[in-house]
Amino acid sequence: MSRQASAALDFPCAFPIKVMGAAIPEFEQRVAEIITRHAPDTPAQAFTRRASKGARYLAITVVIQAQSRAQLDAIYGELTTCELVAMAL
Repeated sequence: MSRQASAALDFPCAFPIKVMGAAIPEFEQRVAEIITRHAPDTPAQAFTRRASKGARYLAITVVIQAQSRAQLDAIYGELTTCELVAMAL
């Protein structure tokens, strides 16, 4: 689901965010900080991790309870400007 698709969502709703970056502890920590800053009620079990075949990269998927399009825009804005994030979907 892309940010453009969020216009058709009824808020609040469960919304998956996928973030990819290097498989380093700082990446996981920074993603968690960004998500919880904008969606503070997101529990730790909402985060899932998957390493690439060579274990050089990590994909983190988190399902948040999105409250508004503005909230999603703020999350994606901060994720995409983070130097540790290669891609956010």
